[in-house]
Amino acid sequence: MPTKKLTDLFVERVKPPPRGRVEYFDAVFGSLALRVTETGHKSWSLYYRMGKRLRRFTIGNYPAIKPAQARREASAALERVRQGIDPSEEKRQRRLTDPPEADTFESALQDYLDRARRNMAPNTFKEAKRVLEREFLPSWRSRPIGGLTRGDVNRVIDAIAARGAEVQANRALAHIRAFFNWTVERGRIAVSPVAGMKPPTKERPRDRVLSDDEIRWLWEACGVVGWPFGPLVKLLILTAQRRDEVGGIERPELDLEKQIWTMPRGKAKNDRVHEVQLSTAAMDILSTVPRVGDGFVFTSTGTTPVSGFSRAKSRLDAEMVKARRRSLGLPEDNKAYREAIGLALDKPLPVEIPHWILHDLRRTAATGMARLNFPPHVVDKVLNHVSGTIRGVAAVYNRFEYLEERRAALETWGRYISNLVAPVPANVVALRA
Repeated sequence: MPTKKLTDLFVERVKPPPRGRVEYFDAVFGSLALRVTETGHKSWSLYYRMGKRLRRFTIGNYPAIKPAQARREASAALERVRQGIDPSEEKRQRRLTDPPEADTFESALQDYLDRARRNMAPNTFKEAKRVLEREFLPSWRSRPIGGLTRGDVNRVIDAIAARGAEVQANRALAHIRAFFNWTVERGRIAVSPVAGMKPPTKERPRDRVLSDDEIRWLWEACGVVGWPFGPLVKLLILTAQRRDEVGGIERPELDLEKQIWTMPRGKAKNDRVHEVQLSTAAMDILSTVPRVGDGFVFTSTGTTPVSGFSRAKSRLDAEMVKARRRSLGLPEDNKAYREAIGLALDKPLPVEIPHWILHDLRRTAATGMARLNFPPHVVDKVLNHVSGTIRGVAAVYNRFEYLEERRAALETWGRYISNLVAPVPANVVALRA
């Protein structure tokens, strides 16, 4: 472990490690350490021995506790060790008998996130951290976790729902429920304030599937929007994988000779390695992608995956509308379009393409493969669903991955899309190789 003089400036500016955590021992007070995690959380610890056993006593978090105060707290704790008193055990007993005023939401949340990072898939952890820190931390930062009530939770959840984000309110409740369950398991509170609390909104499963015409218009829009979101969205259609999974493809994951993309377990939503068979149509898309470094396929920096999906989706929507109008022989310009359909300038334009989201492309592909007579258990494997049509005891015993069947499904779906967006004239016969 590195030894540093833990000054105010050093502690403020020290960067988090890329993974895990690192501890810096104080050059002034040798058994005092600053622990820095990859999430940026900084805390003070004292290492000492009780008999032959090495113990660690957590003093508190930075910036609530500065270096000078941390040294004073460490010195006081060592004095108790010399008196034969174990400060860690003393602190544990105090938590069991005293009101938890010192255990604030902020400190408990940081401990929860440090552990969640090791147990959650990266994307799941990223979303949990974002929601908890954005929705709950500002209001509860210094509140004792033992003093938080169901009313406190309801006020936050109701505020989220009131701004129109009803589904997000459900997700926020799920994340805070997991946090409180963890605090109960760790003995930091006795009862979760959200136990038995129901989601504020009854969600309806999305069932939006794009029609063949809409796929054709979207494909045209992708060509207009171009790199990087044009080819990325085309791959979403052809592979049936999730947005962030396709957006986060790295070149070492691709075996272009075997036409396979191997998704590492840390990137897949269900935390297991997933093999995606790349159809001829998908390979054609990948062959057009410019190379920006040896890391991410869809990137502008070479070191981070592409971002800005919301803006790209808005551009795709606008270009889809234009493609639809072209297919009907109508003007693309809004004013000329109004005149063509006899709509007054003070009247709102009609909804020309029903609302859809990028995740609907995954359902569209699954529906398309089923329509092409591929069985549900093969489509489930393509989608990397854990609890699909084969479940329970059957899932335990049936470990077959249906790799060839998956390849056939994706290849057939790719040919269907290729013919849909660029149909071969009826009087053209393909030459045999």
